[in-house]
Amino acid sequence: MSDRTEKEKMVSGEAYNCRDAELEVDRQRIKKILRHFNTTEDLSERQGILKQILGHIGCNSSIEPPFHCVYGENIHLGDYVFLNILCTILDCNEVRIGNHVMIGPNVQIYTAAHFLQAEPRNQGWEVAKPIVIEDNVWIGGAAILLPGVRVGRNAVVGAGAVITRDVPPDTVVAGNPARVIRKIEQ
Repeated sequence: MSDRTEKEKMVSGEAYNCRDAELEVDRQRIKKILRHFNTTEDLSERQGILKQILGHIGCNSSIEPPFHCVYGENIHLGDYVFLNILCTILDCNEVRIGNHVMIGPNVQIYTAAHFLQAEPRNQGWEVAKPIVIEDNVWIGGAAILLPGVRVGRNAVVGAGAVITRDVPPDTVVAGNPARVIRKIEQ
């Protein structure tokens, strides 16, 4: 029997129970903070809130409300990152976003995955895999990134794309599941 907490298991990519009381306390705390963030019009106040909840926020990076995440502390934003309205990040594991990244409205980034078997899923068991978005990436509106993917440097993700596997650097991807449409000459 492991003496590791469910939170420790979660961020290390092991199976964990999302119904854990400690995780629930963390989720409720962030929900309360995000309610305030999402109704605050003052930009400097919003930036202060982001500095409080995110693992890291680089210079000249911002998130437009409404914004939703699960824990906040697992999100790391580089410099000059912009997340447009209605972005949702299920940060049960790390989400690392590089420098000069633009994320369109209604983009969904999911690190958590449920078991395919009904019984463990019904008991609250899941696994979370990190997501990496490298520098100079543009993610179009309503795109969805699934657990464990990496979006390579200078890539463009088309609006509505579903990213189920890694996106090569210097490519445009689109579709469901997303596929490479073309290379980008830099």
